[in-house]
Amino acid sequence: MMMMALVRSYKQSNSICRALLYSTETNIHQNFKRNDDNLYRRISPVGDPNISMIPILDQWEKEGKTVIYTQLFLIIKTLRKFNRFTHAFQLSEWMANRKGSKLTAPSAAIHLDLLSKAQGVEQAEQYFNSLPDDVKKLQVYSALLNCYAATKAVEKAEAAAEKMKQSGMMTTLSYNSMLNLYKKIGDYEKLDKIHQEMLDMGVPCDKPTYYIRLSAYALTSDIEKMEKVLKNMESNSNLGIDWNAYVIASGGYIKSGLPDKAFEMLKKSEEYIHGNSKGAAWENLISTYASIGKKDDVYRIWNLYKTSWSKVYNRGYTSIVRALVRLNDIDGAEKVLAEWESQKLSFDFRIPNMLIKAYCTKGLLVKAEAYVDRLVGMGKQPPASTWVLFVTAYTKDKEMEKAVEMLKKCVAAEDMRGCKLDQDVFTACVEYLKENGDLTMVEEIEKVFKDKIRVPLVSFAESNDDEVEESESSLMK
Repeated sequence: MMMMALVRSYKQSNSICRALLYSTETNIHQNFKRNDDNLYRRISPVGDPNISMIPILDQWEKEGKTVIYTQLFLIIKTLRKFNRFTHAFQLSEWMANRKGSKLTAPSAAIHLDLLSKAQGVEQAEQYFNSLPDDVKKLQVYSALLNCYAATKAVEKAEAAAEKMKQSGMMTTLSYNSMLNLYKKIGDYEKLDKIHQEMLDMGVPCDKPTYYIRLSAYALTSDIEKMEKVLKNMESNSNLGIDWNAYVIASGGYIKSGLPDKAFEMLKKSEEYIHGNSKGAAWENLISTYASIGKKDDVYRIWNLYKTSWSKVYNRGYTSIVRALVRLNDIDGAEKVLAEWESQKLSFDFRIPNMLIKAYCTKGLLVKAEAYVDRLVGMGKQPPASTWVLFVTAYTKDKEMEKAVEMLKKCVAAEDMRGCKLDQDVFTACVEYLKENGDLTMVEEIEKVFKDKIRVPLVSFAESNDDEVEESESSLMK
C-alpha cells in the first residue's frame, strides 16, 4: 500500500527507480516550506549516521502527528542524494515494518538499493534471496544489477544482466548500470559493445546513457569521441541537455591539458543553470574553476550560490573551503569557516579538517592545534581523522614524541570513520614506540589500525591533496 499510491504501472515504477538512482532535481525544501514544523526539518540536521532516525519518527507519532508515506519517500530520496544512506535505510526499514504496509516490487527495489549502500552488497543479496518470487520483478532485478555494478562486481553483474536479457527485462536503466560499470573499471571496449547492443535491440538511450559515455571519454581524454557525444546531445531537442554535460566536458579538456577549452565549457555550463539543480551546479563549478586556478570565478560563483539559494548547507561550504585550500587562499578559507560556524549548521569535522590539513601541510602546526583546541572548547570532539593529520605532519618533521602523542589521541577517539594512516608514518611511529619500550601502545595501535593502513603511491613527504572528484558525481551518486 505504501508504494502503490506512487507506483501503478511499469512505466511509473521504472521512472521512480530512475529517480532513485539518478535524480539531482529533488528539492524537498520546497515540498515542505509551507510548514515550519515538519518531519524533514527534524531529520535533516542529524548528520551523524551513528544517531538513529527511529526515535525521531516515534516522537513525531507520540505528538499525535501522522507520518505521511509519500513525504517520507521524498525524505528518503533526499537523504540518498546527500549520501546519507544509513539514515535513508532506517526510514525505509521503518516504513516496511509498519502494520498494514505491503511489500511491493518498487518498495523492495528501493529497500535493496539502500541496504546495499548502508550495509553492503552481501546483505542486499541475502535480502533479494529472501523475497518471494512474485515480488522479484523488473524493479528488483534492476536494483540488484545496479548494486553489483556500483560495487564493481563484474561477474555477478554480467550474470544478472544475462538472466534479465533471457527474461526480457533489460531496460534503458539496466543497460545504463552496465555502461557505468564498464566505465568505472575502464573497460571501454565492453562499454562501446553494450551501447551498440542497446541500439541493435532498439532500447532507447536516455540522458544518463549519454552522460555515462560523455564521462567515460572525458576520463580517458578521448576528446574526439567526447565532442561527438556532446554534439549529439546538443542536437537532441528531446534530451534536455543541462549544465552538467559541459562541466563533464570541461573535465575532459582539463585532463587533456586544454584549460582554455575547459574554461569555455564552464562558462557555457552557467547558461544552463536553473531550478532545483542550482546547488549542485554551483558546487561543481566552484570545484572545477578552482582546478584551473580561476580564483575570481570561484568567489563569483560562491556569491551567486549564497544569493540565489535560500540557505547554504554543509555541502556548499565543503565545496568552497576545498576550493580555496586548493587555491592556497588560506585567509579566504578561514573567513568562510568562520561564516560556516556562525550559521549553526550540523557540525561536521570534515569541513574544518580541510583547513587543518592545509595548516599541517604548511608546517603551521601551532596554529592547527590552536584551532582544534578552540573547537574542543566549544564542546566538539575531533574524530580520529583529525588527529591523523597531526600524526602525519609531526612524523614528516621528525618530531616523533609529538607524533605519538597525537597518535594516542587518534586511538582514543570515538569516531574512527575515514581514518587512514600511511604505511610509512605508521612504521615510523611503531619503531619509535618500540625504541622507547612502549610495547603496550604498539599492540594497541596495531589492533586499531589493522584495516586502516594506506600504502601511498609516493612517500608522505611528497604526497599532495586528493584529486577533485569527477564532476559527474552529482548524477551517479
